[in-house]
Amino acid sequence: MDVGILSYIIFTPMVMAFILMISKADAKMTRNFAFLTGIVILILSFKVFLDFEPVSYMQFIEYHPWIESYGISYYVGIDGFSLVILILIAVLVPSGYLLLWEGRTKGYWISMLLIESGMLGALFSLDLILFYFFWETMVLPVFLIIGMFGHDEKVFSTLKFTIYTISGSLFMFLAILYLGITFHNEFDLWSFQLIDLAKITILSPTEKFWLFWAFMIAFMVKIPLFPFHGWLLETYKNAPTGGVFLLSSFMAKLGVYGVIRFVMPLFPDLFKEYSSFFVWLGLFGLIYFGVAALMQDNIKKMFAYSSASHLGFIVVGVFALNEYAMLGALFLIIAHAMATGGLFLLVGKIHFNLRTFDISKLGGIAKIAPLFTIFFAIFLFSIVGLPGTNGFVAEFMIILGSFKRSISVGIVSATTVIVAASFMFWMFQRAILQETPNDTSKMKDLSYYEVLGLIPIAAVIIIMGVYPDLFTLKIEPTIYYYLHDILKVGI
Repeated sequence: MDVGILSYIIFTPMVMAFILMISKADAKMTRNFAFLTGIVILILSFKVFLDFEPVSYMQFIEYHPWIESYGISYYVGIDGFSLVILILIAVLVPSGYLLLWEGRTKGYWISMLLIESGMLGALFSLDLILFYFFWETMVLPVFLIIGMFGHDEKVFSTLKFTIYTISGSLFMFLAILYLGITFHNEFDLWSFQLIDLAKITILSPTEKFWLFWAFMIAFMVKIPLFPFHGWLLETYKNAPTGGVFLLSSFMAKLGVYGVIRFVMPLFPDLFKEYSSFFVWLGLFGLIYFGVAALMQDNIKKMFAYSSASHLGFIVVGVFALNEYAMLGALFLIIAHAMATGGLFLLVGKIHFNLRTFDISKLGGIAKIAPLFTIFFAIFLFSIVGLPGTNGFVAEFMIILGSFKRSISVGIVSATTVIVAASFMFWMFQRAILQETPNDTSKMKDLSYYEVLGLIPIAAVIIIMGVYPDLFTLKIEPTIYYYLHDILKVGI
């Protein structure tokens, strides 16, 4: 059986996790092998990026029958959308390892490897049963990381997150089975491949309606979108730094990816019909979560709401149904994931040194830890969309696309981004810059490992902000195909 580069990318972390699981390697050795695995994935992903042709069709395709009697196959490939998330995972995971370098257990590192495999498998899957398998593969190790290594009410948070996630995914699984049976009824063949299920013509409007929402609920929980955000605050509050890093940087973005990859081609008419609803829901989330973030004194809670606020803006870009907004949404997926991932890792360092998340108990960190402050500022500037960062390019494109959608959407989009700038600069002033009577002398500056881990994240933020064409030229044909050929809307 021929094994392609995507399979090596998917299964290398999983194989390494199982080898380390049965070996006598201690936590330090497990960490070192996990980091080396992340570097291997980064190298392979960089090769995929260089070899990727700027065309609309799937590339690096691998197909192998799995459960042939029911048409279930190992079918993977990559296009411009999945390329964006691949680069995100490839850069952030080894950087995250370096920021989490000390004080983790063997089980922690094994869980991280399994989560990485689950994310990559879900990213490349073109068979919906295969996608669901990898989608659920991510849940168990996240459950373990939060439940075993979290703090305060970690058990409650773990159960809440798991119930929300599994409940949403169950709707999607039932919808996948229904589509597979419908395909069999229409064509007398079994298949769960996305390209085949998109050919179904015998579904009634009522069936399409319920199937559409079954998928959307699963992805709305993962993003999370209002009103399916009930798990967000407690989970982010009680999860360890690595868990929050994974949730905010990757899993939420895979929720958005799932909407684009599966909902758009399976239900193009309903996608267009409900586009206005989701645009305004995204704008509502942007404002609602932004105001909630502004009211927080706990820096971890503030970033949790900030993450949800920006994800609402990404949803606006996806459902605005034009090239500018869609391109901006994909850019913001990378920009937000890298910036918030970096910030959550730095917030973890604050807590490790000062044992607090309260903004009122911080201050004066800029004088004590200048390197920490520089990286913190770069990530914060990307969040608020400062020129020269990828956040600026992303927000500019979404706002431009919002105006193309309608004047009212454009005006609301342009004005609400001020919300993010307000709470971010307010927090930065109080927690990092201003002098304080609080004793923050135990705060340590970044170590060699931490600087090494943060440099790639900061570099991508700036490179994408200064030279966005390096990425846009790769993904524009895919955007054009989805908008013009699948949704049949004007570019």
